[in-house]
Amino acid sequence: MRVLFHAAAGPDLRARLAAAAGTALMVTVCEEADAAGLARELPATEVLWHVLAPATAAMIEAAPRLRLIQKIGVGVNTIDLAAASARGIPVCNLPGTNARAVAELTLALMLACLRRLPLFHAATAAGRGFALDPALLDGLGELGGRTVGLVGFGAVPRALAPVLAALGCRVLYTARAAHPDAPADAFRPLDALLAEADILSLHLPLTEATAGLIDAARLARLRPGAILVNTARGGLVDPAALLAALRSGRLAAAGLDVFAAEPAPPDDPLLALPNVVLTPHIGWLTTGTFDRSFALAAENCRRLAAGEALLHRVA
Repeated sequence: MRVLFHAAAGPDLRARLAAAAGTALMVTVCEEADAAGLARELPATEVLWHVLAPATAAMIEAAPRLRLIQKIGVGVNTIDLAAASARGIPVCNLPGTNARAVAELTLALMLACLRRLPLFHAATAAGRGFALDPALLDGLGELGGRTVGLVGFGAVPRALAPVLAALGCRVLYTARAAHPDAPADAFRPLDALLAEADILSLHLPLTEATAGLIDAARLARLRPGAILVNTARGGLVDPAALLAALRSGRLAAAGLDVFAAEPAPPDDPLLALPNVVLTPHIGWLTTGTFDRSFALAAENCRRLAAGEALLHRVA
């Protein structure tokens, strides 16, 4: 079975792909920017292992043998589900495979914002770390004693919540309904959560209902000096409102792994702010995530060949 992995892959990742493929799968790697390679490979592709580059209607049309779109991850907002459905091509994702990795980066971004790690790294690397303006040392914070509001309560926030509690945080969450595994007094409607949160962490899929959910009005409900962390999808937040809140100091800082447009354009004003910590949508990207993901993706290929029910079919 011919599989196309549509993402860049270094030597270690290629070895992991080969190990997962075994003898049953022929996995070809095509980098996102390689348009010519994509055009060459799509006609023979039977299964697309989709990462982040959009799986468009044009791509699906150019792959007449395509039988499955397998998301390596969870969010399927970058897949043209209507085009896949029109062809009868199933779309599957891999819930939970990246939860540990994303939870850990979320925690890292919280700590990096509170302790201003990018500023101190840059100053120390330039030989100025021990001669900083004392004003830059004011207001450094700790996680312990803060209220963290989790927007959504899927696999990532459920992994993160007990770690935050162990560090001394008060953990609240909002979701469509209270979760049976969470403390009964931790649930809040969204607007009530915003009013109590020192740190707001986003963990929702991007849908029509959630696009722009965190707008200027909702940012204004946060406590002055709050921190926003987003490791979910950039489109959950109004970028102009976020920029204004950071510039004004209403938000003390933001830790962002995701952006409204990806890759983030170099002239995006968010990139130039001193009170943001930025990573390029790599919250999910660990060897553990890949090993768990490839094992399930290969199993879905086996099931497809055998005519068995697919795991985690979303469309």
